[in-house]
Amino acid sequence: MMASFGQGSRRHPRSRGRTWSRTGPDRATLAVVGVVCAVAGFFALGIVLGPAAIVCGWFAMGRSWTGPRPVPAVVAVALGGIDTLLALVGLVGATAPGHGMF
Repeated sequence: MMASFGQGSRRHPRSRGRTWSRTGPDRATLAVVGVVCAVAGFFALGIVLGPAAIVCGWFAMGRSWTGPRPVPAVVAVALGGIDTLLALVGLVGATAPGHGMF
């Protein structure tokens, strides 16, 4: 019997990984993506990658500060915050009259 394209084919997806789950990406994956964004942000595009790391870490922690928090998620939030702060200081220093940070 061939699979139909109606309601019957939606009940049995081929595999779990081929369709997005209702909860979104795995929290461990988000934490690792956040850490990678934070580390890469120290070298390039910190003003973009820093907040991205914070958001990924926040979602990896389950959007709350209570309960058990995975270490990579906390590292992503902390490094993302430092990264964003350094990028903002660099931007403010570049717009200062002396055109330097110090």
